[in-house]
Formats: sequence, C-alpha cells, structure tokens
Amino acid sequence: MSSHNPPNGMFGRFIDDLEETVIALLLGAMTIITFINVVLRYGVNSQFGRWLEGVLGVDLPGGLIWGLEATSFLFAWLVLFGISYAVKKTANLGVDAVINVVSSPVRKALTIIAALVCVAYAFLLLKGAWDYWANFANLPQTTGRWFPTGFEEMKRTSFRSWYEVNDIPIPEWLRFIEPWINDGEAYEKIPRFIPYFILPFGALLLLVRFVQATVRIWRGNDETLIVSHEAEDAVDEVAHLNKD
Repeated sequence: MSSHNPPNGMFGRFIDDLEETVIALLLGAMTIITFINVVLRYGVNSQFGRWLEGVLGVDLPGGLIWGLEATSFLFAWLVLFGISYAVKKTANLGVDAVINVVSSPVRKALTIIAALVCVAYAFLLLKGAWDYWANFANLPQTTGRWFPTGFEEMKRTSFRSWYEVNDIPIPEWLRFIEPWINDGEAYEKIPRFIPYFILPFGALLLLVRFVQATVRIWRGNDETLIVSHEAEDAVDEVAHLNKD
C-alpha cells in the first residue's frame, strides 16, 4: 500500500517513529500473550504437562486468566490508534470512481466536503468518547446533545473510579493512583479508566489528523483522503527496486 505524507524534519520523524513503535508494541504484546496462553492451555493440560508438574513438584498454570481480556484491550488500542495513523499517511482504502470523472476544481470541492464531514464525525466521536470515559475517571461529562456547551456539575455520588476490569490484576507500581482517584481504597484489578483512556485519546488523534488532512487538501498539498491507485504504485515501487 502506498505511503503518502512522509515526515518533514527531525520532530516529524520522531513522531512517526513513536507512532510506529507504539503500534508495533501493541501488536507484539497481543501476539506474545496469545502465544503464552495457548502454550499453557494445551501444554500444561496435556500428559507432558502433568509429567512436568510431577518432575518439578509444582502446579503450573493452565492458562492466563486475564489473557483474553488483555488481548481485547490491546486490540482496541491498536485499532483506535491505528485509525489516526492511517489517516495521517493517507493509507485508507476508498472508491474514487466518481471523483475521477469530474474536473479538477469539482474534485477538490468534493474532497474538501468529504474531509469536513470526517472532521465533524471525529468531533462528535470525541465528545461521545469523553463523556463515556469521564464516568470512570471522576471527571465531568460535557453538556449539550451534539456539541459541548460546558461541563456538568460533578457530585460525589456520580464518581465511578472504583469500577475495575474483570480479570487483569493491578500491578504494584500502579498503586500510586489509589489515593489520587479512589480515596485510598485498594484496587484488586486495573481500574477501567486506564484501558478506556484510548477512547478520548484515539478520537482526539483522529480529529487532529482529519483537520491536518483538510488543511493539506485546501492548500493543494494533497488531493484525497484515501490511497489511490495503490496497486499501480506498488508495481512501480517494485520495478524501481529491481532497477537498483
């Protein structure tokens, strides 16, 4: 697939490397957790596993109880983080059969309209994501049905920071958050506001990327929000590599 909009400058390359590293780490963590879970489930529960337990004199775990939930959260982070990265790289697939048959000015106008619709969608998504996540972080939701008109008044009875995930135990190094957000009460599992943080964060990144894409199209630096003719570009790239 074609990759447009290469980073400019040291800071741009740093952000690109950071985003790609985060995506790779999320994908790698999902793979490792799933692999370990499969090995434990089908290895320890087999005849060889029982023999190994007898030799070692210990009871080996038959699987990671929290593995499925952790993989689900990591997948959500990967998708929501990856969407904004794909918009940034103009790597989303789309159909350009209609805009390719109109004149260049009309094509640009249609593309800008599509970009503005995407900006509006990302803005509404951000509002909804914030309002959902705020419940679990002891933060106020926004007022207004479609567009935020302010923040709701918080009442102590509406705090939801004590909500925990189902299976993932909280690591000891995260217990510093207990006096900050949970009145000093100890967590047994990770509080939900941590994995759910990707909702407003991912929506904010998506909004920023769509705004950036709209500006690029308005200035004439880009022509579309989607990758176009990716097959032809891939063939040209391979041909260029073969010449070298």
